[in-house]
Amino acid sequence: MGFPHLHMRSKTQHPFNLKFLLVVVFVGFLLLFILRSSLSSSPSPVTKRPLTKAIEGEEAQVGSSCPSPSSATCNKIPAPLAQALIHYTTSKVTPQQTFDEISVTSKVLEQKSPCNFLVFGLGRDSLMWSSLNYGGRTVFLEEDKAWIEQITSKFPSLETYHVEYSTKVRDAEELMLRGREEECRAVGKIRYSKCPLALKGVPGELYDVEWDLIMVDAPTGYFKDAPGRMGAIWTAGMVARNRKDGETDVFVHDVDREVEDKFSMELWCEGYLRRHEGRLRHFTIPSHRGSLSKPFCP
Repeated sequence: MGFPHLHMRSKTQHPFNLKFLLVVVFVGFLLLFILRSSLSSSPSPVTKRPLTKAIEGEEAQVGSSCPSPSSATCNKIPAPLAQALIHYTTSKVTPQQTFDEISVTSKVLEQKSPCNFLVFGLGRDSLMWSSLNYGGRTVFLEEDKAWIEQITSKFPSLETYHVEYSTKVRDAEELMLRGREEECRAVGKIRYSKCPLALKGVPGELYDVEWDLIMVDAPTGYFKDAPGRMGAIWTAGMVARNRKDGETDVFVHDVDREVEDKFSMELWCEGYLRRHEGRLRHFTIPSHRGSLSKPFCP
Protein backbone atom coordinates (compact mmCIF):
# COMPACT_ATOMS: atom_id res chain seq x y z
CA MET A 1 0.00 0.00 0.00
CA GLY A 2 1.40 3.36 -0.94
CA PHE A 3 0.65 6.79 0.45
CA PRO A 4 1.57 9.39 -2.18
CA HIS A 5 1.65 13.14 -1.60
CA LEU A 6 -1.85 14.07 -0.49
CA HIS A 7 -3.95 16.95 -1.79
CA MET A 8 -4.06 20.12 0.24
CA ARG A 9 -7.26 21.09 2.08
CA SER A 10 -7.70 24.33 3.99
CA LYS A 11 -10.07 24.94 6.89
CA THR A 12 -12.55 26.52 4.49
CA GLN A 13 -13.69 25.80 0.96
CA HIS A 14 -14.79 28.01 -1.88
CA PRO A 15 -18.38 29.13 -1.19
CA PHE A 16 -20.96 27.46 -3.41
CA ASN A 17 -24.51 28.28 -2.34
CA LEU A 18 -24.51 26.48 1.00
CA LYS A 19 -25.80 29.47 2.93
CA PHE A 20 -29.46 29.04 1.99
CA LEU A 21 -29.31 25.29 2.51
CA LEU A 22 -27.76 25.67 5.96
CA VAL A 23 -30.51 28.08 6.94
CA VAL A 24 -33.07 25.46 5.85
CA VAL A 25 -31.32 22.87 8.06
CA PHE A 26 -31.39 25.18 11.08
CA VAL A 27 -35.03 26.11 10.58
CA GLY A 28 -35.90 22.42 10.44
CA PHE A 29 -34.06 21.78 13.71
CA LEU A 30 -35.73 24.78 15.31
CA LEU A 31 -39.14 23.37 14.42
CA LEU A 32 -38.07 19.98 15.78
CA PHE A 33 -36.87 21.62 19.00
CA ILE A 34 -40.16 23.46 19.48
CA LEU A 35 -42.09 20.23 18.84
CA ARG A 36 -39.97 18.36 21.38
CA SER A 37 -40.52 21.12 23.94
CA SER A 38 -44.27 20.84 23.52
CA LEU A 39 -44.24 17.06 23.92
CA SER A 40 -41.81 16.69 26.82
CA SER A 41 -41.00 18.72 29.90
CA SER A 42 -37.30 17.75 29.93
CA PRO A 43 -34.62 16.62 27.49
CA SER A 44 -32.97 13.20 27.42
CA PRO A 45 -30.13 12.76 29.94
CA VAL A 46 -26.64 13.56 28.73
CA THR A 47 -23.45 12.34 30.35
CA LYS A 48 -21.53 15.24 31.92
CA ARG A 49 -18.01 14.50 33.11
CA PRO A 50 -15.18 16.90 33.93
CA LEU A 51 -12.41 17.51 31.42
CA THR A 52 -9.49 19.84 32.08
CA LYS A 53 -10.05 22.84 29.85
CA ALA A 54 -7.12 23.81 27.65
CA ILE A 55 -8.79 27.00 26.47
CA GLU A 56 -10.94 28.84 29.00
CA GLY A 57 -14.37 29.90 27.80
CA GLU A 58 -17.96 29.95 28.83
CA GLU A 59 -19.53 26.75 30.02
CA ALA A 60 -21.26 24.68 27.35
CA GLN A 61 -24.87 25.67 27.21
CA VAL A 62 -27.24 22.83 28.06
CA GLY A 63 -30.99 22.99 27.53
CA SER A 64 -32.97 23.36 30.72
CA SER A 65 -36.38 21.85 31.33
CA CYS A 66 -39.44 23.94 30.59
CA PRO A 67 -41.57 25.02 33.57
CA SER A 68 -44.57 23.79 31.62
CA PRO A 69 -45.32 22.92 27.98
CA SER A 70 -47.21 26.20 27.64
CA SER A 71 -44.45 28.33 29.17
CA ALA A 72 -43.48 31.36 27.08
CA THR A 73 -39.80 30.47 27.45
CA CYS A 74 -40.43 27.17 25.68
CA ASN A 75 -41.73 28.93 22.60
CA LYS A 76 -38.71 31.17 22.09
CA ILE A 77 -35.75 30.28 19.90
CA PRO A 78 -32.90 29.28 22.25
CA ALA A 79 -30.10 31.86 22.23
CA PRO A 80 -27.39 29.45 20.91
CA LEU A 81 -29.60 28.46 17.97
CA ALA A 82 -30.48 32.07 17.23
CA GLN A 83 -26.78 32.94 17.24
CA ALA A 84 -25.99 30.11 14.82
CA LEU A 85 -28.85 31.05 12.52
CA ILE A 86 -27.70 34.68 12.35
CA HIS A 87 -24.06 33.69 11.92
CA TYR A 88 -24.58 31.32 9.01
CA THR A 89 -27.09 33.62 7.34
CA THR A 90 -24.62 36.51 7.30
CA SER A 91 -21.30 34.67 6.97
CA LYS A 92 -19.45 34.75 3.66
CA VAL A 93 -17.50 31.61 4.58
CA THR A 94 -19.07 28.18 4.07
CA PRO A 95 -18.33 25.06 6.17
CA GLN A 96 -15.85 22.41 5.06
CA GLN A 97 -18.51 19.90 4.12
CA THR A 98 -21.14 20.05 1.39
CA PHE A 99 -24.86 20.15 2.16
CA ASP A 100 -25.29 16.48 1.21
CA GLU A 101 -22.41 15.48 3.50
CA ILE A 102 -23.72 17.59 6.39
CA SER A 103 -27.16 16.04 5.91
CA VAL A 104 -25.82 12.54 6.67
CA THR A 105 -24.69 13.54 10.16
CA SER A 106 -27.59 15.92 10.81
CA LYS A 107 -30.11 13.14 10.21
CA VAL A 108 -28.40 11.01 12.86
CA LEU A 109 -28.33 13.97 15.24
CA GLU A 110 -32.01 14.51 14.58
CA GLN A 111 -32.64 11.04 16.01
CA LYS A 112 -30.09 11.03 18.85
CA SER A 113 -29.76 14.60 20.11
CA PRO A 114 -29.37 15.74 22.79
CA CYS A 115 -26.40 13.43 23.08
CA ASN A 116 -22.62 13.23 23.53
CA PHE A 117 -20.88 14.29 20.31
CA LEU A 118 -17.08 14.22 19.94
CA VAL A 119 -15.51 16.08 17.01
CA PHE A 120 -11.87 15.83 15.95
CA GLY A 121 -11.30 19.29 14.53
CA LEU A 122 -12.44 22.85 15.17
CA GLY A 123 -13.66 24.78 12.15
CA ARG A 124 -16.14 27.14 10.58
CA ASP A 125 -18.79 24.44 11.01
CA SER A 126 -18.26 23.91 14.76
CA LEU A 127 -21.01 26.30 15.84
CA MET A 128 -23.34 24.41 13.51
CA TRP A 129 -22.56 21.01 15.06
CA SER A 130 -22.89 22.36 18.58
CA SER A 131 -26.23 23.97 17.72
CA LEU A 132 -27.62 20.87 16.00
CA ASN A 133 -26.84 19.00 19.23
CA TYR A 134 -28.53 21.66 21.36
CA GLY A 135 -29.05 20.43 24.91
CA GLY A 136 -26.32 17.82 24.51
CA ARG A 137 -22.56 17.95 24.93
CA THR A 138 -20.38 18.64 21.90
CA VAL A 139 -16.61 18.54 22.41
CA PHE A 140 -14.01 19.63 19.87
CA LEU A 141 -10.38 18.41 19.80
CA GLU A 142 -8.01 20.70 17.88
CA GLU A 143 -4.28 20.61 17.14
CA ASP A 144 -3.74 24.34 16.44
CA LYS A 145 -3.69 26.58 19.54
CA ALA A 146 -3.84 29.79 17.51
CA TRP A 147 -6.87 28.51 15.62
CA ILE A 148 -8.58 27.60 18.91
CA GLU A 149 -8.06 31.13 20.19
CA GLN A 150 -9.40 32.61 16.96
CA ILE A 151 -12.59 30.53 16.92
CA THR A 152 -13.33 30.52 20.66
CA SER A 153 -12.83 34.29 20.90
CA LYS A 154 -15.86 34.57 18.62
CA PHE A 155 -17.79 31.58 20.00
CA PRO A 156 -16.64 31.13 23.63
CA SER A 157 -19.41 28.62 24.40
CA LEU A 158 -17.73 25.93 22.25
CA GLU A 159 -16.13 23.27 24.46
CA THR A 160 -12.67 22.87 22.95
CA TYR A 161 -9.42 21.16 23.97
CA HIS A 162 -5.96 21.31 22.51
CA VAL A 163 -4.41 17.96 21.56
CA GLU A 164 -1.03 16.97 20.16
CA TYR A 165 -0.37 14.17 17.69
CA SER A 166 2.86 12.17 17.45
CA THR A 167 2.16 10.44 14.13
CA LYS A 168 3.16 11.51 10.61
CA VAL A 169 1.43 10.82 7.30
CA ARG A 170 4.73 9.52 5.90
CA ASP A 171 4.53 6.63 8.43
CA ALA A 172 0.96 5.65 7.52
CA GLU A 173 1.89 2.40 5.78
CA GLU A 174 3.86 1.14 8.79
CA LEU A 175 1.11 2.27 11.17
CA MET A 176 -1.44 0.33 9.15
CA LEU A 177 0.56 -2.84 9.71
CA ARG A 178 0.97 -2.10 13.42
CA GLY A 179 -2.75 -1.45 13.67
CA ARG A 180 -3.41 -5.10 12.83
CA GLU A 181 -1.47 -6.31 15.89
CA GLU A 182 -3.26 -7.58 19.00
CA GLU A 183 -2.18 -4.58 21.11
CA CYS A 184 -4.05 -2.26 18.75
CA ARG A 185 -7.24 -4.34 18.74
CA ALA A 186 -7.65 -5.16 22.42
CA VAL A 187 -10.94 -3.90 23.84
CA GLY A 188 -10.80 -2.32 27.29
CA LYS A 189 -7.18 -1.15 27.23
CA ILE A 190 -7.23 1.99 25.12
CA ARG A 191 -6.56 4.48 27.94
CA TYR A 192 -3.19 2.84 28.62
CA SER A 193 -2.66 1.21 25.23
CA LYS A 194 0.87 0.89 23.89
CA CYS A 195 -0.44 0.82 20.33
CA PRO A 196 1.47 3.45 18.27
CA LEU A 197 -1.88 4.73 17.02
CA ALA A 198 -3.08 5.58 20.54
CA LEU A 199 -3.36 9.29 21.25
CA LYS A 200 -1.20 10.47 24.14
CA GLY A 201 -2.13 14.15 24.13
CA VAL A 202 -5.83 14.02 25.09
CA PRO A 203 -7.45 14.35 28.52
CA GLY A 204 -7.74 10.91 30.11
CA GLU A 205 -11.36 11.58 31.01
CA LEU A 206 -12.13 11.46 27.29
CA TYR A 207 -12.38 7.69 27.62
CA ASP A 208 -14.95 7.87 30.44
CA VAL A 209 -17.65 9.50 28.31
CA GLU A 210 -20.13 7.38 26.39
CA TRP A 211 -19.91 9.14 23.02
CA ASP A 212 -22.97 8.69 20.82
CA LEU A 213 -21.47 10.31 17.72
CA ILE A 214 -17.83 10.86 16.74
CA MET A 215 -16.74 12.95 13.77
CA VAL A 216 -13.15 12.74 12.45
CA ASP A 217 -12.39 15.83 10.39
CA ALA A 218 -8.90 16.53 11.77
CA PRO A 219 -5.97 16.73 12.30
CA THR A 220 -4.13 18.03 9.25
CA GLY A 221 -3.40 15.30 6.73
CA TYR A 222 -2.63 16.76 3.31
CA PHE A 223 1.19 16.51 3.32
CA LYS A 224 3.68 13.85 4.39
CA ASP A 225 4.93 15.62 7.54
CA ALA A 226 1.39 16.36 8.78
CA PRO A 227 0.13 14.27 11.73
CA GLY A 228 -2.62 12.65 9.67
CA ARG A 229 -5.84 11.12 10.96
CA MET A 230 -4.57 7.60 11.60
CA GLY A 231 -4.63 8.02 15.40
CA ALA A 232 -7.96 9.87 15.42
CA ILE A 233 -9.59 7.11 13.35
CA TRP A 234 -8.15 4.39 15.59
CA THR A 235 -9.27 6.21 18.74
CA ALA A 236 -12.79 6.77 17.45
CA GLY A 237 -13.16 3.10 16.54
CA MET A 238 -11.84 1.83 19.85
CA VAL A 239 -13.89 4.28 21.92
CA ALA A 240 -16.97 3.00 20.07
CA ARG A 241 -16.08 -0.63 20.76
CA ASN A 242 -15.40 0.14 24.43
CA ARG A 243 -18.76 1.72 25.27
CA LYS A 244 -20.80 -0.24 27.81
CA ASP A 245 -23.53 -1.21 25.36
CA GLY A 246 -25.36 0.02 22.30
CA GLU A 247 -23.61 1.50 19.30
CA THR A 248 -21.76 4.64 18.20
CA ASP A 249 -22.18 6.47 14.92
CA VAL A 250 -18.77 7.47 13.56
CA PHE A 251 -18.06 9.72 10.59
CA VAL A 252 -14.88 10.51 8.69
CA HIS A 253 -14.44 13.30 6.17
CA ASP A 254 -12.00 13.57 3.23
CA VAL A 255 -12.13 9.90 2.24
CA ASP A 256 -10.90 10.96 -1.19
CA ARG A 257 -7.47 10.91 0.48
CA GLU A 258 -5.71 7.61 0.93
CA VAL A 259 -5.20 7.72 4.69
CA GLU A 260 -8.85 8.50 5.46
CA ASP A 261 -10.00 5.97 2.89
CA LYS A 262 -7.89 2.99 3.92
CA PHE A 263 -7.73 3.54 7.67
CA SER A 264 -11.51 3.97 8.02
CA MET A 265 -12.19 0.77 6.06
CA GLU A 266 -9.51 -1.13 7.99
CA LEU A 267 -10.23 0.09 11.52
CA TRP A 268 -13.98 0.80 11.32
CA CYS A 269 -14.69 -2.14 9.02
CA GLU A 270 -16.59 -2.33 5.76
CA GLY A 271 -19.25 -4.44 7.50
CA TYR A 272 -20.11 -1.48 9.74
CA LEU A 273 -20.33 1.00 6.84
CA ARG A 274 -23.76 2.57 6.59
CA ARG A 275 -23.40 5.30 3.98
CA HIS A 276 -20.87 6.97 1.70
CA GLU A 277 -21.80 10.47 0.56
CA GLY A 278 -19.29 12.57 -1.36
CA ARG A 279 -16.14 12.68 0.77
CA LEU A 280 -17.93 11.51 3.93
CA ARG A 281 -18.41 8.00 5.31
CA HIS A 282 -20.77 6.96 8.08
CA PHE A 283 -20.21 3.78 10.09
CA THR A 284 -22.16 2.34 13.03
CA ILE A 285 -19.89 0.45 15.43
CA PRO A 286 -21.49 -1.66 18.20
CA SER A 287 -20.10 -2.18 21.68
CA HIS A 288 -17.65 -5.08 21.97
CA ARG A 289 -17.31 -5.01 25.76
CA GLY A 290 -20.22 -7.33 26.37
CA SER A 291 -18.79 -9.94 24.03
CA LEU A 292 -14.99 -9.95 24.01
CA SER A 293 -15.06 -12.89 21.61
CA LYS A 294 -16.73 -10.73 18.97
CA PRO A 295 -14.40 -10.35 15.97
CA PHE A 296 -12.82 -6.93 15.36
CA CYS A 297 -14.72 -6.72 12.06
CA PRO A 298 -17.99 -8.53 11.28
